[in-house]
Amino acid sequence: MSDLPELPPGAFRKADPSPDALFYAQPRFVTHIDDAAVAAVTALYREVLPAGGTILDLMSSWVSHLPPEVEYREVIGHGMNRAELAANPRLSRFFVQDLNREATLPLETDTLDGAAICVSVQYLQDPVPVLREVARALRPGVPLAITFSNRCFPDKAVAIWQALRPGDHARYVALLLERAGFGTVEARTLLDGRRSDPLWAVIGHAA
Repeated sequence: MSDLPELPPGAFRKADPSPDALFYAQPRFVTHIDDAAVAAVTALYREVLPAGGTILDLMSSWVSHLPPEVEYREVIGHGMNRAELAANPRLSRFFVQDLNREATLPLETDTLDGAAICVSVQYLQDPVPVLREVARALRPGVPLAITFSNRCFPDKAVAIWQALRPGDHARYVALLLERAGFGTVEARTLLDGRRSDPLWAVIGHAA
């Protein structure tokens, strides 16, 4: 990876190298974190994603975890399974795209007021170009909120993610955002995992 030369060879390999489209062909109408973690994601979105704005929910599914009382001008969804996205009531529109094959997003420059990636960043095999595309589509100064827990599909999470200790994931995600050109980057522990799934967030603001 030219954007991450300090990482070892094979850092972005997956145990299951088959096309991601095959893995995601079957809809999964489940949540991948527990109720407390979902609530923490929603609270973060309530804080950092502007009401009335145009929001991108990247790597989404049948639920977006956006606060139900907040209205947005538009919520654009992206994912790998059309049935899941079609069932998501918060999405104004959506597109299906394998980001590990095509990083360029079908979005205009400087048009988004915020973006989110929930418990999915660990599946990106060339993450910096994808995040650079998100930064391009964001208006200057607005946030991308990336949340993650200790859960994943191990066959599809990249090797570097599985090799890192939980406390190192935030530093890894912060590095991705910095290399993608985000201005300020902030890491938070949202839940420590003693009574629920652990949950962390890294928030970058477009330069």
